[in-house]
Amino acid sequence: MLNPATLVLADLALVLLLGALLKPLLRRLRQPPVVAEIVAGLALGPSLLGRLPGDPSHLLFPAATRSSLSAIAQVGILLFMFAVGREMDLRQIGRQSGQVLAVSLSATALPFLGGAALAFWLYTNHDTVGGHHVASLPFLLFVGAAMAVTAFPVLARIIADCGLHRSRVGSIALASAAAGDLIAWVLLILVSVIAAAHGPGRLAQVAALTALLAAVLALVVRPLLNLLMRPVDGKLPGYVLPVVVSGVMVTSWAAAAIGLDPIFGAFAFGLATPRQPHALSEQLDRPVRQITTLLVPVFFVATGLSVDITRLGGSGLWELAAILGVACLGKLLAGFGSGRLIGLSRRDAGRLGFLMNTRGLTELVILNAGLTLGVLDESMFTMMVVMAVVTTGMAGFVLPPAQPDPLDGNPLPRPAQPVLERSAA
Repeated sequence: MLNPATLVLADLALVLLLGALLKPLLRRLRQPPVVAEIVAGLALGPSLLGRLPGDPSHLLFPAATRSSLSAIAQVGILLFMFAVGREMDLRQIGRQSGQVLAVSLSATALPFLGGAALAFWLYTNHDTVGGHHVASLPFLLFVGAAMAVTAFPVLARIIADCGLHRSRVGSIALASAAAGDLIAWVLLILVSVIAAAHGPGRLAQVAALTALLAAVLALVVRPLLNLLMRPVDGKLPGYVLPVVVSGVMVTSWAAAAIGLDPIFGAFAFGLATPRQPHALSEQLDRPVRQITTLLVPVFFVATGLSVDITRLGGSGLWELAAILGVACLGKLLAGFGSGRLIGLSRRDAGRLGFLMNTRGLTELVILNAGLTLGVLDESMFTMMVVMAVVTTGMAGFVLPPAQPDPLDGNPLPRPAQPVLERSAA
């Protein structure tokens, strides 16, 4: 039998190759690259490969290798969340027009309320995780916030691929997703604080430590990074990348020490990192994107190994149908209704709804945080993962065909800033 450390190398090769093979196939079905990577991860887990004779999934990914794969995946996801935070320009969001704010608020509030109401109905079937009782408030808030998310990075890629980045509907969708995701992330941090606390005293402690971490990032870390990232001869100093990556890891560790999921630390460090002109930013962002391109597919496999659709049963399928219905209706109705109110045609308002319904990788990151925090049980996690895949794939069937792109594996494109600037104008 192969040494587990050696088997991890073979697993990594399999994950990357399967994702590369599926991307051109699913592109024919008008699906973004992230859907191919998610499908590859799910296919290698118990839902498909594990159904074959001899359980090849268990042979390829035994328990001894899963901790190593999870550690590799964690590095990729933390860097991805750092990049998401860097892409989110708070000053730009604050200058958005009333039209963008109307779309973002409606596309966040309606799915959140629908998700929370659905969670109230689902709660009695999912109130125990690992033998521990889950309080109703964090469960309701978490499901509502997870329903409210739009995958900003994946949405940027879909809009660019479909040639909508210069259109009004594309500009509004991307700007609205950025503003809406900020609201959703604030809600998720609140949920994490509540879930991590056990009693009022611990809640106050977690909240105070979270506020302290945010203050340190804003008042200490950001000014220091401003000094360290001053260009020399038109280039960033060579030490910037290792310093920034180290900062991501330390801040993620600090968030975990407080009781939050590490992704919130990485996201916050991304928000705190100063923005530079595009040419300088690329010297930091390009290597980060290249690393995430290689490591994020491992995250999908780690997720897929926790998802077994075949174990849902009859009642689980009804719950899955309800989750899909609420998730889609909330975003589609909010997008279409707000689109019509701001003067979009019926076609563009419909496109706006489908674009806002895209959840993708961001949703999977959030769901894994819910699993780690003990808010979601395995069946609820499985159903929400299926919802994320379906809602992300739906947009491809109503939008213009995607154009071939040599950067197919890049999970975090850079078309967002020009679009945000145009939408604010």
